[in-house]
Amino acid sequence: MAQRNDGFTLWLTGLSGAGKTTIALELEQRLLAIGQRIERLDGDTVREGLTRDLGFSKEDRDKNIERVTFVAKLLSRNGVGVVCSFISPYRDARDKARRETTNFIEVFVDTPLEVCIERDVKGLYQKALAGELKQFTGIDDPYEAPEQPELVIRTAGETVQESVDHILAYLERRELIPTATAVTI
Repeated sequence: MAQRNDGFTLWLTGLSGAGKTTIALELEQRLLAIGQRIERLDGDTVREGLTRDLGFSKEDRDKNIERVTFVAKLLSRNGVGVVCSFISPYRDARDKARRETTNFIEVFVDTPLEVCIERDVKGLYQKALAGELKQFTGIDDPYEAPEQPELVIRTAGETVQESVDHILAYLERRELIPTATAVTI
């Protein structure tokens, strides 16, 4: 099958520490290795530039996702695959991204809170649990899990490679990437 030039927006959502960035980095490398046009938008890096003026209130979180959605819309409609990894805790904001971008694919990185706390490399959960960090998703701010994501990835029970293989297989089934890419490169 010939490669299509359809863009897509693959949206990884889940708690802090769920594995979104780790999956996005591996996915990006594997897609680049097969010649796909890919851009990766990540919560931490976007907040360093595009949304550094925003805090973590619901209004600011929604504005953050609104700006990311705008960038993903421009890229995806121009044939670029966009891999977005954001906590994006509110369904309404993710639903808006779905409506506005091309070939939206919601991937719920479903990792138990206890596992995310164990992986807490930045110490954010400990600060939130101690009351030193307010409005932290999953502790004192809600996370609204997707109701019907295209994919559910459970990082507590599989390797990064397995998680990425599931995503690549889905992209192949949707004919958004050429077949036979789900093998390790």
